[in-house]
Amino acid sequence: MEQTPISMRKHIALVGDTNSGKSTLFNRLLGQDISIVSDVSGTTTDSVIKAMELIPYGPVALMDTAGLSDESELGKQRMDKTLKTLDRADLILYILDAAAHEASAIYFSKPAVIVFNKCELLDEDTLLWLKKENQNAVFLSNFGNDGLEALKARMVEELKKLDAPVEEEKKEEETWVGDLLPEKSTVVLVTPIDSAAPKGRLILPQVQILRDCLDHNMKVMVTKETELKEVLDELKKVDLVITDSQIFPMVDEIVPKEIPLTSFSMLLARKKGDFAQYLEGVSHFANLKDGDAILVLEGCTHNTTHEDIARRKLPVLVHNKLGVGCRFFYFSGYDFPDDLSEYKMALSCGMCMINKQEVETRMKRLKEANIPVSNYGVAIAYLNGILDRATEIFK
Repeated sequence: MEQTPISMRKHIALVGDTNSGKSTLFNRLLGQDISIVSDVSGTTTDSVIKAMELIPYGPVALMDTAGLSDESELGKQRMDKTLKTLDRADLILYILDAAAHEASAIYFSKPAVIVFNKCELLDEDTLLWLKKENQNAVFLSNFGNDGLEALKARMVEELKKLDAPVEEEKKEEETWVGDLLPEKSTVVLVTPIDSAAPKGRLILPQVQILRDCLDHNMKVMVTKETELKEVLDELKKVDLVITDSQIFPMVDEIVPKEIPLTSFSMLLARKKGDFAQYLEGVSHFANLKDGDAILVLEGCTHNTTHEDIARRKLPVLVHNKLGVGCRFFYFSGYDFPDDLSEYKMALSCGMCMINKQEVETRMKRLKEANIPVSNYGVAIAYLNGILDRATEIFK
């Protein structure tokens, strides 16, 4: 469980006014001193995220945030960051200073638990009144762990509500390949090792899909594109080939037409975000003109090379296939533009490093702004004329 990637964990955000005790509670929940704790208002300036095991629920990600009530110019910037952090939160813990009895007004569109902190500062009558007025809240004292255990139990309860779908539906949602092919199927994974590949390891989606195939009792062959033809000749039967999208055209030429073909990126697109929205988005390539701005969303920050798919290969492919010179604007990690008005289209990576809640929020904002969006793998397949083949397995 400890190895579960941050992006695959439910995210819990601690939110509240400055000096409400968010960072102290963050550290208590983790059992570690991660966030700096101080009586000075505004000590937490940026969101801090840490993986933890919430027993008996499982792996989650805990996020400490800057306070909401700092009225300085810098404080407003911090608050904007906090509100953006909530885009990726599945559950919110709204931390209130019990002695204040009030907090900054804020509307949460997501499940939230109200937590009154520092209850040891109240006299008994005031605390009883506060509990009577807020019967659904959790009350914490900095002394003892009774309130802390009650909060953890409530967190587990709320997260289980989010996982409420029927178990069979949940299984289908969580699998990458298991609902596409039967057990005992043979799958070939094509993983190029170029200058952009991480040294000594595979990238996250390749590892996740490999594991998913094994979990569903499939036979898996992993190969580079240079050995792909030899591998296909040696295998009696191949049920699916999954490739890195940047070598889609080459692999399409090698793999016989009767063998289904798709990409890691397209499987990611199907799992995160709205696959139908990605498929519809590529049709808008035909509307692009010289000078149009394209928003490119990268899930992780990395050094670029001459083989970088987003900053090198995609712009060249768009220019060569469409004959237009577009302007590409890049946002990495959890960065996302506030103003979408100048963009004619958006392209997104598979977002293996970004949690699903954040991806869904982005897709919704792009849809509301009438900006078509597609995924790298879907876009590359479309621009190379192999989209029908690459999506056949999903039909």
